[in-house]
Formats: sequence, structure tokens, C-alpha cells
Amino acid sequence: MMQRLLRPRPYKAVSQSSPGSAMLRAISSASLLLLATSIAAHAGGDPALGKKVFNRCIACHEAASDRDKVGPHLMGVVGRTAGTAESFLGHYSEAMKGAGAGGLVWDEANLAEYLRAPKLKVPGNKMAFGGLTNDDDIANVIAYLKADPKP
Repeated sequence: MMQRLLRPRPYKAVSQSSPGSAMLRAISSASLLLLATSIAAHAGGDPALGKKVFNRCIACHEAASDRDKVGPHLMGVVGRTAGTAESFLGHYSEAMKGAGAGGLVWDEANLAEYLRAPKLKVPGNKMAFGGLTNDDDIANVIAYLKADPKP
């Protein structure tokens, strides 16, 4: 009996025209569509909700003006090369300057990674904030940073 359990079953190829494969393709297509819709919804974010989340950042950053605080202003940050806000040039960490020199541009994907784990995205940067853990919060903050005018 034990030998019977250990023997591998022979492989049976399933043709594309079998009744089950059409169902599998339909389910796979529906799943991909649902996933794409979910990602698109996350990518949009809500600037008004992002403003509320940004309150965690307000002690060190300004987003509605070009006034620097402990950290650089974030007005126009989306699309900017890391470490290049003109008014903050003398204050960036070497790590942030190096990341910018290496080609890091604050697009939505890079901002999302940085907001989730700043010390992992740019090791050695000065920002004390540990990061956001909620995908919706991240998408909303990015939407807020992109919004012009701010809500």
C-alpha cells in the first residue's frame, strides 16, 4: 500500500479545447481584470484623504508652499530628481544626493516605495519617519502631493 502512494501519477496533458480550460481562461481573465481595476483605483488616490495622512509629515515638510522646514518642501516633488530642491541643497544627506545623482526621480512608484520604507529605498537618508504601512494611505498621500491646488 505504501508503494502505491509514493508512485507518481502519469502526466495527463489537457488540451486547449477541453471544457474545463475555457472556464479556466474565463476565470483567469476576470481575475486579471479585477486586479487591474484594483491597482488603478489604488493608483488614483484621494487628495483630500491624503491631506489628512500628510498631517503626520507636516512637522517636517510643507507641501502647499515652497517653504522648507526640517525637511525639504514637497511642492512639485512628483517628477523631481531626489535631492535637488534648490532651497534645500545644502541640507540633504549624502545618501539622498547620491540617490538623485544615480537617477532616482520621484515618480509615483518611487514615492510609494519611499513612503513605505524610507530607510530601505534610500539607505542612509536623514528622515526619521519609519514609513506608512497602508497602501491606501500611500496612494492618498501621493494624490495629495500631485494635487494642484491642494485640497
